[in-house]
Amino acid sequence: MRATIIHGPGDIRVEDRDYPTVQQPTDAVVKVTAACVCGSDLWPYRGVKPTHKPSAIGHEFIGLVESIGNAVTDLAVGDLVIAPFVVSCGKCPQCLNGVTVACDLLAGWGGTDDAGLAIDGGQGQAVRVPLADATLVRVPGITEPDDALRASLLTLSDVMATGHHAALAAQAGPGRTVVVVGDGAVGLCGVLAAKRLGAERIIAMSRHADRQAIAREFGATDIVSERGEDGVAKVRELLGGVLADSVLECVGTKESMEQALHSVRPGGALGFVGVPTGGSEVPLRYLFDTNISIGGGMAPARTYIPELLADVLAGTINPGRVFDVVMPLENAAEAYRAMDERRAIKVLLTP
Repeated sequence: MRATIIHGPGDIRVEDRDYPTVQQPTDAVVKVTAACVCGSDLWPYRGVKPTHKPSAIGHEFIGLVESIGNAVTDLAVGDLVIAPFVVSCGKCPQCLNGVTVACDLLAGWGGTDDAGLAIDGGQGQAVRVPLADATLVRVPGITEPDDALRASLLTLSDVMATGHHAALAAQAGPGRTVVVVGDGAVGLCGVLAAKRLGAERIIAMSRHADRQAIAREFGATDIVSERGEDGVAKVRELLGGVLADSVLECVGTKESMEQALHSVRPGGALGFVGVPTGGSEVPLRYLFDTNISIGGGMAPARTYIPELLADVLAGTINPGRVFDVVMPLENAAEAYRAMDERRAIKVLLTP
């Protein structure tokens, strides 16, 4: 099969790899029908995260079940499934508490499972999925979604679930004012998630017209293009002299965290989901003095997918709008370049 392999900074290749097979009784093999490039994939691409050897990459995909192990009971060959961005068992205390990203048997796409067996990356033609019953989410009654639905289903693998996690951590909801820092796919999905939870005043911080348009479509009532102290002042102006009740940090840099922290009012809440890439630590004394609550982290997508899937299938949310470019898998290197150069919000890959 063909699969995307990262060899080092800026070095993405699509290469031949052995087609996956069932190796454990709890495995399924999924034929990928759509995958994508994530903002977090850009960290190794940019050299921020080291690549020690050529490695399969990609952690967001949907597809059709091709084969299953004899211990798989909840899936059948031919099912359309969504793969969360990590593997989880569904039985350990962490999974039972809904924190599937802290699973005792946690494994990542492109890594190894608890038996030490290699797992395929998500940006390929097929993937062996360990612990398939607990990891995969079946899409009921559909095997061939149209392009729009396919895109929205794919967002549930990561970015929509992550935006939802940020909105929950920031306590977004009816009667609360919201600021979203970051206008990538996660930030835009954060806007949609805040709207879905009932927020009526949502300020998106964005400098890009195409992203601003999607933010407004998703429910943003205001756009702030300023940054730093000017951005904080603009938020305060829009909210009648006060700061936001809820702030979603969806980037992960020192600057974005500082922007988020200084945009939330005393007693408010900040939800952070941007993968931290260095910089200053969270200022505990500032949080103490202002009574700001902070939460978030890696989203337990497997926990959230069933709830979000129902809304996608009902047509009440359309997060797939964040995909503004579609490319064949063979063009994966160009997909990375397009996202790295901000020529694309998010690229969908078709194997």
